[in-house]
Amino acid sequence: MDEQWAKARIKIKGETRCIAWRFIRDLIQAESKREKQVKMFALAIYGLVIFPKSLGYINDAVMELFDHLDKGITPVPAILAETFRSLSACKKSGEGRFICYAQLLLVWFHSHFWKPEKVSYQACFKSYSPLQDLASMPRPENLSCDKWKTIFRNLQEKDVIWKARWFFPNNIVYKCGDYDWVPLLGIWGATGYASLLVSRQYRSRQFIPATRGLATCEFPYEGRGYKKNVSKIAEAWKRIYKMEPFDEKPRVTPEYRRWRSMRINDDIPLPDPENNVPVEEQLRVDPSEMEIAKHDFKKKYLMMESRLSGLENEKNQLKFGMQSQEREIERLRKGKGKVEEDLNNLRNDYKKLRASAKYAGLGKTPAEWKHEIQKEKERADLWERRFNDIQGQQRIMEEELFRNRAKNLSLRGRVGELEGSLQRYHSRNHATELKASRQENENMKKQVEDLEAALETCQGQIKNFEEIQSWNNQQW
Repeated sequence: MDEQWAKARIKIKGETRCIAWRFIRDLIQAESKREKQVKMFALAIYGLVIFPKSLGYINDAVMELFDHLDKGITPVPAILAETFRSLSACKKSGEGRFICYAQLLLVWFHSHFWKPEKVSYQACFKSYSPLQDLASMPRPENLSCDKWKTIFRNLQEKDVIWKARWFFPNNIVYKCGDYDWVPLLGIWGATGYASLLVSRQYRSRQFIPATRGLATCEFPYEGRGYKKNVSKIAEAWKRIYKMEPFDEKPRVTPEYRRWRSMRINDDIPLPDPENNVPVEEQLRVDPSEMEIAKHDFKKKYLMMESRLSGLENEKNQLKFGMQSQEREIERLRKGKGKVEEDLNNLRNDYKKLRASAKYAGLGKTPAEWKHEIQKEKERADLWERRFNDIQGQQRIMEEELFRNRAKNLSLRGRVGELEGSLQRYHSRNHATELKASRQENENMKKQVEDLEAALETCQGQIKNFEEIQSWNNQQW
């Protein structure tokens, strides 16, 4: 649906421009995407049910509002504004047709004019929907216009429920900007709503608020100067004033009773500034024991709800833990089966090995193996003792070899001295001394040969000892 398509199908009815529902219906049937079908059907609901202007037609102002919903604009102020404007027009003329969300007004009637025998406990939950509950509630059917007139004319104070059983307001918006009430912008006009005139709907004390100028806040979007008023109201909504409701049995002030009995319909003037009592002070009341008990019950209920949520989380965690343990048990069970299978295979292999060892003659009893091990230990001890003895003999031989080497060096020095003496004797030509010297030299040579023979013997013993030690190491 584009601008050219809309211009070709727009029709002027009275002073408004609109599009017939049949064109939107044809678009929905021809559209293949589910999301666009739902969006166009929602537009039809807004134009035919929530803001009905002409039967079977959707007003262009409704389409403009619908385009702004995607930007986060709430339609609630517009719905309230057009509802109050239509009711005000019917009241001023004494007749006429209510042109707005009639089903919403019917919900308001059932919430305040029919006292239910019991209230669903689900009304305390955030997910509770009063519209769904009221849609399923049994109510009178086929009521004619005369029957409705009779019902409204015969209403008594005891028949009115000021605060709906499902209504739990968090904050009350009682004024905006410099206005002493709440100005509302609709799609065809604006109006003012003094929420403090019906403070009993919020279960608070009813008093007479200031409403001077409230009637001038209602105007249609036509003529000169209305855009300036719209801008003023839009600017006022940038400064809203809220208060917390005081949940107690609805009460009214004596001044309000006198004003109500006199049926004063004019605007209520502003109070004397010297004797002005703030709105918050007029609404503030001391809570009763029942209200305190109710507040404590709500607090305990929220605590129990929070505890229940914690238990639910703990339950889910335990459930997840049990599932993990079950998976672990199943894994261990499978592992146990595999281990048992491997153990059986090892037992079979051991039996086969035992049989083959016995067949080969290696199968000995534990006593025989113990005796064999004991013999090997004794043999090892014997070789260890021999090895220690040989090491002791080696040390003795090494010491003797060291001494013989020292003695050999000493003898060689002595031989050198004797050879020097011999040369001296030769030079002197003393035959006797030469003979004696030769004899001594021969003796010394013989001693050297003996020592060399002893040295060779020691070296042979050392070589034999080293061979024995090497053989022992190989045996070990």
